[in-house]
Parts: sequence; structure tokens; C-alpha cells
Amino acid sequence: AIDAEHLEEMRRITRELALALRVVGLMNVQFAVAGNEVYVLEVNPRASRTVPFVSKATGVPLAKIAARLMIGHRLEDLGFSEDLEVKHCFIKAPVFPFAKFPGVDTILGPEMRSTGEVMGVAETFGDAYAKAQLSAGVTLPKGGVAFISVNERDKRSISSLANEFRELGFDLVATSGTAQRLRDEGLDVDSVYKVNEGRPNIVDLIRSERVDLVVNTPLGKESFFDEKAIRRACIQYGTPCITTLSAAAAAVRAIEALQRGHVQVLSMQEYHSI
Repeated sequence: AIDAEHLEEMRRITRELALALRVVGLMNVQFAVAGNEVYVLEVNPRASRTVPFVSKATGVPLAKIAARLMIGHRLEDLGFSEDLEVKHCFIKAPVFPFAKFPGVDTILGPEMRSTGEVMGVAETFGDAYAKAQLSAGVTLPKGGVAFISVNERDKRSISSLANEFRELGFDLVATSGTAQRLRDEGLDVDSVYKVNEGRPNIVDLIRSERVDLVVNTPLGKESFFDEKAIRRACIQYGTPCITTLSAAAAAVRAIEALQRGHVQVLSMQEYHSI
């Protein structure tokens, strides 16, 4: 989550940019937070794919409002004098085409690979994230076996995440380095061979459908096992594959919601009437 002070700084910067650029209508701004500083990546006086998402989240037809502003109306005339509020949790998730292109590596970089987006709406983050993942074609398991293999940087914070999976009822499997780190933290973890270490290895387990969820943060070019083989096997056999710790933490919240069985479906009109 973004700190309240950073959100307020983003609002201030957005207002100053809009006034300085004399924008009337819609404006797209992209921010990044590094350390305690808020940076502007880019600002464009145009609409973006985010407009329909925000329109649904706020219940306000922003494109229509912007069009009226551009022909001379004022915000106050249209009944808008305060910042819009969002009452529920809205999550936008990308949809990737990896299943349609066998052999393509699922690891993400700076280039855009998504071919669509979906929205998950609920009262809590976990429920909304579970809905978003389901809409994007990712079926998170309610239990089973979770395989974990992370890079050295992520090993410093993996124990708490692994413990959450254990508390959700998952059995843990990891490659030697990650397994030893988790055992040092008092967790019960089974070891599995890396791809180049012997058989059966982690890819064999995925192919035999003995793994229900994979958390595999990239180790880089010096990896001792073939990460691409793991990710490709996940695509081929429909095993959810998570490549960042932040996404893994979000998946934990979603699995908690799925286990509770409280995920409900309401129309947008019903959400905005609550």
C-alpha cells in the first residue's frame, strides 16, 4: 500500500502539473515512489486505459465529464468540487497470452506483454484479488503443495511468507538453498532437486501435478537450474506461477478469501448503492 503522505504528494503534484500545462479534460500521470521520494515518470494530456477503470471504481463517467469540460462547462457546474472517493477495493490485473504461445518465458521486464486487463471488486483486498486472478484465467489453489525458490535478496524476507502458506494448510517444497533458509527459521520443508541436479527435480513434480503453486523469483544468469523450464512447465500444466514476493503476498490474501468461501458477486450498480 502507498503511504497516505505519498498519496497526498501525488495529488499536489497532479494539481500543479494540470495548472501549469493548462489541461482541460483528462490527464494521465505516472508516478514512482523510491525511498521516501515521489517521482513523476511521465505526464500526458490525454485519456488512457485507466479511465474506464477509475470510472467504474468511482461510479462517475469521467470521459463524459471531460468532454463537457472541453466544450466550456466547469467542474462546479457539473457538481464536482471535491476529489472523488472510492468506497470499495478495486484491483486491475493484467491478462497475459502465455498459454497461447508455447515456449514463451513468463518472466516480466520493462516491456508490456499484457493483452488485456480485468477488474476485481470486493470489500477486502483478498476477495478483490481472488476475483481479479480468476477473471484473468489464474485459478489459485485452496491448498496442496507450494514450491518456493527465491533469489538471495528475497531470502531475507521469505520465512514470513512461507509461514503464511503453512498456516493456510500448504505443504512446502523448496530447492536446497531456500529449503535450508526456511529450516533455519523452524519451518518444515521438503527438498527437491534443481533441474541440473538429478531426478526427480522440480519440473518433474510440476509435470506429475504434485505441485499446486509455484513461487519462483528470478535468480539471474547464474542460476543453477533452468528457471525457464519451471515457468514453461507451469504454463503447460496450468500451475499458478508467481515471480515476485509482492504478488505472492497478495496471493496469500486471495487464498485466505477463497478458503473462507465469502467471495460474492454484485453488479457495479449494487456496489455503488452500498
